[in-house]
Amino acid sequence: MDPLDDPNGDPVDPLELALHAARALVLADLAAGEVAEPDVVSMVEDSVVQRRWWVRQWPEGAAYVAGLVAQDVQDALLKAYGRWPLCPVCASGDPHALEVEPELGADPHWVCHQAGVKVAPVGALASATGGTRSS
Repeated sequence: MDPLDDPNGDPVDPLELALHAARALVLADLAAGEVAEPDVVSMVEDSVVQRRWWVRQWPEGAAYVAGLVAQDVQDALLKAYGRWPLCPVCASGDPHALEVEPELGADPHWVCHQAGVKVAPVGALASATGGTRSS
């Protein structure tokens, strides 16, 4: 069976694959920070629904969906709870959130602008935080 086929043998839409991958990456980062509560997971789902429309309008942007979903969830969390994910690099000073870079591009990473470093790819925050709470 081709990996791009579903179990029924039907081809899977590459845009749906990009959306599912984005969902999985952001959920992994939320789980690494121990913030993957049901209401937060709903924020991910809301973003995926919105980005589904966006990527259908601009299929060439499929490679950008993971970073966009991460930014959407980060914005929603900021409004509801506060900054996420907190920077694991800077031990002193005020706590601050990481940012997704590039803002619109492939291969998104969590970046600390204060230290000027890439912390982890989107989906791999556990490697930078040791899986500890980051919110």
